[in-house]
Amino acid sequence: MRPHIICHMGTSIDGRLHPSRFTQAAAGISREVLRSHYERIHDEFGADGWIIGRVTMNEMAKGSARQIANPPKFPREAHLGHRDGRKLAIGIDPSGRVHFGKDNVGGDHAVAVLGEQVTDGHLAELREDGASYIFAGAKGDDLPAAMEQLGRLFGARTLLLEGGGGINGAFLKAGLIDEFSTLIFPAVDGVAGSQCIVDYHGPEGDRPGAGQALRLTHCEALDGGMVWLRHAVERVPT
Repeated sequence: MRPHIICHMGTSIDGRLHPSRFTQAAAGISREVLRSHYERIHDEFGADGWIIGRVTMNEMAKGSARQIANPPKFPREAHLGHRDGRKLAIGIDPSGRVHFGKDNVGGDHAVAVLGEQVTDGHLAELREDGASYIFAGAKGDDLPAAMEQLGRLFGARTLLLEGGGGINGAFLKAGLIDEFSTLIFPAVDGVAGSQCIVDYHGPEGDRPGAGQALRLTHCEALDGGMVWLRHAVERVPT
């Protein structure tokens, strides 16, 4: 059984993703207080780990590519490093472009979700780092299969999906989001084309949320004027 997946994101009132672009906090309101709400709620969920896309994971992992001389031919099957009871830091990386350099990201055990086309050299690098990896089909886009493996192999029951917008859109399209946890900053971005918290990149005219509806389950005003919304995702006839 796959884990329960909560898309936990912060956004401006116009749905944008990057706080560096947001308007300033109003007089007397601390930006640090606003930012602290996200991590506090993240921790309160008590999830087994968190999921992000390749671009965001590259920014966080900060490892460097290494050349592995004459790597062996590895079977395209899951490899589990030594988790040692840590939470999971899961990166969706179909082409094998994220370099960890260690077995963790911020203290949480690194897990790469790959496509079967990745090189044996990259698999050897991940093994040397002590990271775990699983495969999401030939192209790395079989997200349901990957989530099932995270539940079965790692015992994950709840995971937080934390962006960027493209990977959130892919999970929405796959029907893998069970709940949205959205922190709305008292701020606006305002620039057309800025990345949204859900930013699906499928065919024109495609509706990634088809067959899904949101039911509000929680609404709370937080210190500094931030609003926290929780929505359960329900499956509906199309």
